[in-house]
Amino acid sequence: MSKDDEMREEYKREDLGKGVRGKYAARYVKGTNLVLLSDSVAKAFPTAEAVNEALLGLLALAEKTTRIASRPSGRATKRRTA
Repeated sequence: MSKDDEMREEYKREDLGKGVRGKYAARYVKGTNLVLLSDSVAKAFPTAEAVNEALLGLLALAEKTTRIASRPSGRATKRRTA
């Protein structure tokens, strides 16, 4: 074991408490959706709830505009007969 593998002298193992093996294993297996926000975005949306609310609103708007754009206008062009 090299010196780099050892704890520093100021840390005592007994001060760290009892470790629990695999404590977060189930969460890890499920996966994660962590995203790093830029500072300006984090200031505008300071909580996870604020971010989710904004994104859900954006999704709803995108869905509405997609339906509007794909819907026929209802205007039929008349064909000229000779």
